[in-house]
Parts: sequence; C-alpha cells; structure tokens
Amino acid sequence: MRFTKDHEWVVVEGDVATVGITAYAAEQLGDVVFVEVPEAGKTVKQGDQLAVVESVKAASDVYAPVSGDVVEGNAELSDAPETVNALPESGGWFAKIKLANPAEVDALMDRDAYEAYLGTL
Repeated sequence: MRFTKDHEWVVVEGDVATVGITAYAAEQLGDVVFVEVPEAGKTVKQGDQLAVVESVKAASDVYAPVSGDVVEGNAELSDAPETVNALPESGGWFAKIKLANPAEVDALMDRDAYEAYLGTL
C-alpha cells in the first residue's frame, strides 16, 4: 500500500491500482453521507479530481494518485457511503485504475513514511 500527502492510498495488483482514502482522512471527514465515484472509461492524470466524498462536516475532492484509465468505480458506495468510514483502507475503495505509468506508484510514500508525515500535521 502506498500513500499521498492528500491522504489517498493505492494498492497495485498487476497493472491495476485500487484507490481509496486513508483511515486518517475518513476520521477527519466524520460520517460520510454521499460518495460520487468515477465511471469506467474516464481517463485521469495524477492529481486530477477522481471522486467526491461528502460528510456531515464537508465535501471533499479525492484526487487520482496515479494516471490511467478508470476500469471500475465502486458503485456499492452510492448505496452504502458509510463503508468509507467502516473500511476506509479496504472495502471503502473508490476506483480501480489501469496504470499508465507504474513509476508513479514508486514515488508515493510507504506506510512508515506516511505515518511519519501524519506526525507533522
């Protein structure tokens, strides 16, 4: 699992990256009440807006931590947005992206680096 400073995570299997938000981000948001995930076929560049998550506190954009084509959005989140709070780093994923540039993943933080980063916030 790799992480961004915007609190997204990435898990790569083959050439597909599963993307979600970290437990820290989910905790900061509070109770998630709505999630808008991308549709398959959308092309994103690293840093582009990928999804929207709304909580009782605020609406936030989720940014693409990697470039590529969305192959699946987690449609289950529209009916069960609370999954983002319950399982932020597993079942609460937002999208699966076919990687355009696998080297982008290597530039992201590993868990130790991310934990150290959280300590600076």
